[in-house]
Amino acid sequence: FQICFLLFAVLYIVSYFIITRYKRKADEQEDEDAIVNRISLFLSTFTLAVSAGAVLLLPFSIISNEILLSFPQNYYIQWLNGSLIHGLWNLASLFSNLCLFVLMPFAFFFLESEGFAGLKKGIRARILETLVMLILLALLILGIVWVASALIDNDAASMESLYDLWEFYLPYLYSCISLMGCLLLLLCTPVGLSRMFTVMGQLLVKPTILEDLDEQMYIITLEEEAIQRRLNGLSSTVEYQTVELERELEKVKSKKTNLERRKKASAWERNLVYPAVMILLLTETSISVLLVALNILYLLVDETAMPKGSGGPGIGNASLSTFGFVGAALEIILIFYLMVSSVVGFYSLRFFENFTPRKDDTTMTKIIGNCVSILVLSSALPVMSRTLGITRFDLLGDFGRFNWLGNFYIVLSYNLLFAIMTTLCLVRKFTSAVREELLKALGLDKLHLSNNPRDSETKPSANGHQKTL
Repeated sequence: FQICFLLFAVLYIVSYFIITRYKRKADEQEDEDAIVNRISLFLSTFTLAVSAGAVLLLPFSIISNEILLSFPQNYYIQWLNGSLIHGLWNLASLFSNLCLFVLMPFAFFFLESEGFAGLKKGIRARILETLVMLILLALLILGIVWVASALIDNDAASMESLYDLWEFYLPYLYSCISLMGCLLLLLCTPVGLSRMFTVMGQLLVKPTILEDLDEQMYIITLEEEAIQRRLNGLSSTVEYQTVELERELEKVKSKKTNLERRKKASAWERNLVYPAVMILLLTETSISVLLVALNILYLLVDETAMPKGSGGPGIGNASLSTFGFVGAALEIILIFYLMVSSVVGFYSLRFFENFTPRKDDTTMTKIIGNCVSILVLSSALPVMSRTLGITRFDLLGDFGRFNWLGNFYIVLSYNLLFAIMTTLCLVRKFTSAVREELLKALGLDKLHLSNNPRDSETKPSANGHQKTL
């Protein structure tokens, strides 16, 4: 218990600093609103810590198994045993359910509540309204689950299980949420795997091949001065043009800062780090697709390859990887890479573009939504890793009780879709330059058939118009 509490305390502190970095600073709030925001902040921090724990749980279990195999009689690792791993998985499953179905809905309704009409305003009135809304929401969800279960499986055993709240409703409901999380990962991860190259390209300094940085600095400086003169010449009454010029000026300043950073970078950073990182990303993505392809073959010839196929040898009895410790380390790297790619892909989707948190300018409602999204993704990550064959670790606790994990057609379709979508995203990413040149040669570049609005860059000219690079 002490070890679990210590690990969770560290995750909670890190999550608190992350949320406070993005949370909008309160401006002269009343005492009641300040208390409500503080409670919602604590609940969101707890949820984010649970999400981090769910992400770290599978790598921790894999590395713990390899350590127990390497040092079975070591006195200093006696605390690292199967009961601890099982307990952590059960706690992660329990807290995920608690945050998803209780704490986050409570935080949202508590933040939006004002108290029932006719009652004295205050914290108690808002808590009462929040509890009533939670009860109504629980009845609505249970009713939907009951009707859906009765329509899908209408035999006597299923009808009897409908009345068992703890053993049927909650596992079934969490199984549905996990399935939706895996479908969301199926959509986000291939996009994120291709988007990672763009993100790392923005963070690192690219090689300067056939480029004159001094000339670019001179041009961008002239553009900045031209926009600044136009901005100074406008009267304060023309508000729309002033705002547009200020935006253009900010873009030019940002490009100038990037050019200065590229100019100051050393030759090693430009010519060695960037190619090495790109090759590493390409290697990890290729290994992920290869493992999924091998898992598809295993699914076709071996029943034990199913995520719900076997109970496994247990913690510390056998290695989970064919290549031992090296293979386990590779699995851990791929799991973290898939999680980072899924988060990048999630915020790259057009539907969630406005959902991206901004430093010191994110409302509490948006923070709650982000925490719920991260919780769904992180809870589905161990299931997705096992389903795709990234790891052979058999899920423990309630994570392995999902009914759809035993369906051969769902698991096979999931693997096929992941491999196909990832390959298509990578092909589209690396052939975009060729397609744009072909469209230019055919005179179809003005139709914007292949441009992605997120990847297109605009360059403000000296007269204020936009030129597409």
